[in-house]
Amino acid sequence: MIGGVQNIGRIPELQRRILFTFGMLAVYRVGSHIVTPGINPDVVKATFERMAGTIFSLFNVFSGGALEQLSIFALGIMPYISASIIIQLLTIVVPQLEALRKEGEQGQRKITQYTRYGTIVLALFQGFLIANALESGQFGEGAVLHPGWGFKLMCMITLTSGTAFIMWLGEQITERGIGNGISLIIFAGIVIGLPGGIAQIWEMVRTDQFSLLQTLVLIALIVVITGVVVFVERGQRRIPIQHARRVVGRRMTQGGTSYFPLRVNTANVIPPIFASSILMFPVTIGQFSNSPAVNAFFQDYLYPGGWLYNGVYVGLIIFFCFFYTAIVINPVDVADNIKRSGGFIPGIRPGKRTAEFIDHVLSRVTAIGAVYVAAICLVPVILADRFGVPFYFGGTALLIVVGVGLDLIGQIEAHLVTRQYEGFVGGGRTRGRIGR
Repeated sequence: MIGGVQNIGRIPELQRRILFTFGMLAVYRVGSHIVTPGINPDVVKATFERMAGTIFSLFNVFSGGALEQLSIFALGIMPYISASIIIQLLTIVVPQLEALRKEGEQGQRKITQYTRYGTIVLALFQGFLIANALESGQFGEGAVLHPGWGFKLMCMITLTSGTAFIMWLGEQITERGIGNGISLIIFAGIVIGLPGGIAQIWEMVRTDQFSLLQTLVLIALIVVITGVVVFVERGQRRIPIQHARRVVGRRMTQGGTSYFPLRVNTANVIPPIFASSILMFPVTIGQFSNSPAVNAFFQDYLYPGGWLYNGVYVGLIIFFCFFYTAIVINPVDVADNIKRSGGFIPGIRPGKRTAEFIDHVLSRVTAIGAVYVAAICLVPVILADRFGVPFYFGGTALLIVVGVGLDLIGQIEAHLVTRQYEGFVGGGRTRGRIGR
């Protein structure tokens, strides 16, 4: 790995891409500290400290702390993620979108354009809701300095412009930097709070609230959980596909064997995000409710870490794992593509039998992935609630950080390998000059 890092300095293009990525992320972090005009940030921050465990705390993590400060990037990239998910769901029920998805690169550009429009609409709507909540005192009395429609319009335009700018930053990183821009922005927002989490643990150890032995056990547990996530995220079930010899024009193409990979965690972080949002929504409503019966129900049963909360959380994660995987991979379409390319799965008849076989394998792999995702997301909750562990990374954040990290390392490896240098996990160095 050390040799791979040293080789980065020998590739000027890769250096430029990495520096450009860091520069764009620095711009994002600077913007996260620019407060939206017309509000009192101290009042808003104090209110967020009292709303831990609500849907706002989840959004605050993904925005890198920008939401609790009500900065110009307070909405973060969540409207874009929501719009992307909505468009993916609509491709199932809208034939025109499904046809665009099958058109290749040109259709994908159209879908990306629709996603951008949807992002602006969602950002305007969410900005209006936040402006109303600020004026009504739900974020604390005195949060708005000059209430009125002037403030509402300014707040909506400011927050929407911030989201549009973040979306542009992500696209620039993807095109001119290294890695997936949108994912890296979320990654940066999560990782930026890691020093604060370490400082919190250190303070608890210093004040004897947390023993040194407990700290060592916690560090070992974090390492083990991270290792499990890395191992499973790289795992896949590869279905062999045999290609027969074909005559193309006057030439005969050689047959061979390829593989159709099925990832263990095909749905990635979508299930825990959906499950957390659905569960935190009623908890958030309960916090704003003045009814003693409603408050008592949430305190006794549906509080974060409770047995009912954990049970519903696991059930929702497993459901969304199967649901989203069914959206992403259609066994019938996969079987048709294999048949059209002249391939077949050894021992399986092409057509309907191939689709049934892929569906059977996909269901088993998804079941393993669903249990894995539920366990990873539940362990931090149990540690924080039952044992008082100040676990900074939740399951969703950990999955995002590891997934984005693996993708980033993979792209850097690709640059190194194409220029005949060893990667982070590769073998011996091969000779050659840098490609231009």
